[in-house]
Amino acid sequence: MRLEGKKALVTGGASGIGAAISRRLAAEGAAVVIGDVNEEGAKEVAAEIDAEAALLDVTEPASAVAIAEAHGPFSILVNNAGTDDFAFFTDMTPERWRRLIAINLEGVLICTHAVLPAMQQAGYGRIVNIASEAGRVGSKGSAVYSAAKGGVIAFTKTIARENARFAVTANAIAPGPIETPLLMAAKQLGEIGDKIIETMKGQTQMRRLGQPEEVAAAVAFLASDDASYVTGETVGVSGGLGMV
Repeated sequence: MRLEGKKALVTGGASGIGAAISRRLAAEGAAVVIGDVNEEGAKEVAAEIDAEAALLDVTEPASAVAIAEAHGPFSILVNNAGTDDFAFFTDMTPERWRRLIAINLEGVLICTHAVLPAMQQAGYGRIVNIASEAGRVGSKGSAVYSAAKGGVIAFTKTIARENARFAVTANAIAPGPIETPLLMAAKQLGEIGDKIIETMKGQTQMRRLGQPEEVAAAVAFLASDDASYVTGETVGVSGGLGMV
C-alpha cells in the first residue's frame, strides 16, 4: 500500500469529496484524521475506515493548531474544506463573500500554517489543496468562490517553491463539476441553477458530472511517493472542462 506508515489530515472530510478522499487514503494504508465542523459526520466516516475524527473549524487558527498538536505530526495534508453560496455577484453582500473567502482561501492558509512546520522538521511532506476549475476559468454564480480558488492555486505554487528544499511537495487538484451536495445546491437558483449544471456538463469533454472517488484517486497519487517529482502543479479532474 502506497501510504502505509503515513499520517494524513483531511479537512472537510465528513461528506462529499472529503469523505471519498478519507476513504481512499485509508485504503492506501494511511492513518487518517478527519477534521470537520460537522464532528458527528466526521465520526461516521471515521468509523467506516478505522480513522480518527476531530472537530475542526478551518477559519480559526487555534482550532487548526489544536488538531496539529493533538493528532500530528502529519506527513500528508489535504486541504479539502470548502463551500459555495450560489448567487450572481451583484446579489452578494460583503458578509457573504467574507465567509466564502474565510473558508475556501483563509482555511487553506490556516491549516497549512499549522501543519507545515512539522513537515519541514521531518524533511518530508505532501500537501494537496482542493482548488477548482472555477479558479482557472471562472463559474457563473460563483464569482467569489472562483476568486478564492484562484488564490488557492497561487498559494499552492508559492508553498511548493518555498518548501522544495525540505522535500515537501505542494500540489492542487482542480475538480470540475462533481456530483456532490455542494454542486447540487446550485439548484436553489431554480431554472437558472439547473441550466448552470447542464452547461457545466456540456463544457466537459466527457459530457457528465464527475464522482468524488475520481477526485480521491488523484489525491492519493499526489499524496504518494509515486508523485515525488511533482510539485507546484494544478491537476484538473474535470472531464476536460479546463482544456484550452
